[in-house]
Amino acid sequence: MSTGLLPGGSGRRIGSADDFDGWVAERSAADLAEPFTFVVGTDGVLRLAPRRSEHVACAGGEPVLSAGEIAFSREAGGRWATDHVSNHSTGYCPDTSSWPAVARALDQVGLEHLSGFTHEVVFRRCPGCREHNVVREDHFVCVFCGGDLPEVWNVDPSA
Repeated sequence: MSTGLLPGGSGRRIGSADDFDGWVAERSAADLAEPFTFVVGTDGVLRLAPRRSEHVACAGGEPVLSAGEIAFSREAGGRWATDHVSNHSTGYCPDTSSWPAVARALDQVGLEHLSGFTHEVVFRRCPGCREHNVVREDHFVCVFCGGDLPEVWNVDPSA
């Protein structure tokens, strides 16, 4: 059974409209009915993998500019567009400010998209216990230790 990842474990590199056309032609209707895992590598190129793939695996273990989930639909005239793009990745916990990297990668492929994430997830690392948190309803309090979470993104894995 195929995982949808390339040998070595990374997602499919989608650097052009031709790359996307080839990739999408290999997808079943069932595949296209749900979102996919995506990353934008530090080279600015989009990588795609099946939804249940880990973002870190999709990126081949490399750092990324953004990561999340993405869904596509075919518009009138047969052109593909994004329906949904989120930064929901617990592997990378990307900031909501990573949208411009996603937009540039989608523009490079010629995919229509909105002006931002359709669903934004706010991630923070607790300075006290170092656990990753999802901030809900602007409640910047660690769910693990009760400590205050910073207002600015601080989940850089290189830090």
